[in-house]
Amino acid sequence: MRALIGVLLGVLAWCGPALAETPADCRVAENQIETSFSLPRVTKALAAKHLDILVMGAGSSMLPGERSASHAYPARLQSALAEKFPGVAVKVTADVKAGRTAAEMVRVLKPALMASKAALLIWQTGTVDAVRSVELYQFNASLEKGIAIAQTSGADAILMNMQYSPRTESMIALGLYNENMRWVALQHEFPLFDRFSIMKLWSDLGTFDLYSATKKLDTAERVHDCIGRLLADLIFETAKPGGKQPPEIR
Repeated sequence: MRALIGVLLGVLAWCGPALAETPADCRVAENQIETSFSLPRVTKALAAKHLDILVMGAGSSMLPGERSASHAYPARLQSALAEKFPGVAVKVTADVKAGRTAAEMVRVLKPALMASKAALLIWQTGTVDAVRSVELYQFNASLEKGIAIAQTSGADAILMNMQYSPRTESMIALGLYNENMRWVALQHEFPLFDRFSIMKLWSDLGTFDLYSATKKLDTAERVHDCIGRLLADLIFETAKPGGKQPPEIR
């Protein structure tokens, strides 16, 4: 175990410039934040000084109680982006509801995108499909359909996979759904925010006690804050003005 932690700490030393600015608790390995693909519509929105984002998710995109709206990662993302892009009006709209499969989210995705006028869709999914043992081909079809809706609605997309829990890892077959999301994101050249491996790293290092997180709201809030900050890092590094030159939007 000491050897494993030593290796993981060594990996953390390779954090990139944006991640170096994040709080120590939020640090991750550089290769865990996908910045290989461009977000051309986000870059265009930043140039226009107005960025609208839609977060579509299930229960793990929320926090219990009245503090959810201001402390869950969609709100923390909006706050972090406002700091990174001064002078840009940033609005993050959260369409989150517990118990939704990818297919159920697809049914409401288009009107939600149109209503929010989003230049970016952050789509958190996978957990409910895994719990319900939705067939992988059906899960894949839902992902493909959702991405197509985002593209035709004029939005870039970031896929976010399930959260890591050491108490349920052996009970739910998440691996295949996780890899399916990675493959779909790669095919469409969209980033995958690998929340699962990020939270697993935090658990392995003892950064957060994820065994008892459901009983400790402060821990859940800190995790959500880190997720919001890391999403902002991803967007900043991928779409910042003067960064990568995006392909022409067709």
